[in-house]
Amino acid sequence: MLKEDFDTLVPAQSALDGLNRRQFVRRSVGTGFAASVLPVMAQTVVKTDSQGLVTGEVTIDVGGFKMPAYRAAPAGKKNAPVVLVVSEIFGVHEYIADVARRFAKAGYFAVAPELFVRQGDPTEYGEMAKLIAEVISKVPDAQVMADLDATVAWARAEGADAGKLGVTGFCWGGRITWLYSAHNPAVKAGVAWYGRLVGQASALQPVHPVDVAGKLAGPVLGLYGAADTGIPLDTVNQMKAALAAGSAAAKKSEFVVYPEAPHAFHADYRPSFRKEPAEDGWKRALAWFKAHGVA
Repeated sequence: MLKEDFDTLVPAQSALDGLNRRQFVRRSVGTGFAASVLPVMAQTVVKTDSQGLVTGEVTIDVGGFKMPAYRAAPAGKKNAPVVLVVSEIFGVHEYIADVARRFAKAGYFAVAPELFVRQGDPTEYGEMAKLIAEVISKVPDAQVMADLDATVAWARAEGADAGKLGVTGFCWGGRITWLYSAHNPAVKAGVAWYGRLVGQASALQPVHPVDVAGKLAGPVLGLYGAADTGIPLDTVNQMKAALAAGSAAAKKSEFVVYPEAPHAFHADYRPSFRKEPAEDGWKRALAWFKAHGVA
């Protein structure tokens, strides 16, 4: 994973000593935080209420497997456009649920599926390296694509307008945003927050965003930080070149690179949070979806 994640997220052992598991292991999808992100920057955490919304954990059938997810949608609104919210490596915790509620407040049917559930529970890991080795590295891209397809089908069955489909994700989920925008022809637009763009091919990750850039079904807005030590700007330039040679949607894709922003600048519960880029990126994300038919 990105080196900065290790530097900023893995707390000293003393931060974990004396903590009861109930203090950091969530009881249900969309609550609490994983052990590996403690201590949480409580003074900056954004809290979005559920007033006027239908929120909470749901179960999505994926070929007989029951996948948990967090759903947030405007109460009583039919045919709301769909936004898939793809988490970081920490799963669907309180921050991701809050992002879903923010989209719901803007009129969207937002769903954040728990995409690591077959491999393990990210909340159980206090060590970043162990979480990556034992859970994240074992998640096949093909499984993720199928889970997201099932999530879209579920949202449609719930009365949402899956014909107006957007996808957004953070870090690990940013990479998935690019891949899913190339995988599903129904995607109207995507917003990728600091997702990895290049990498070595493997059995579980046969392609990376730069490899599928020319096949995007919907244009993607990439929101990145120039101070992100894990995603060099030359990889952003590689992606721009690949997009320029691709489909019409690929050519419409854009990048915004914030000059002094580090990795995970939108994550308001982490030391990496940067208020101005985070707020600007959020405004751009909403405008991007609206401009490209997800509204």
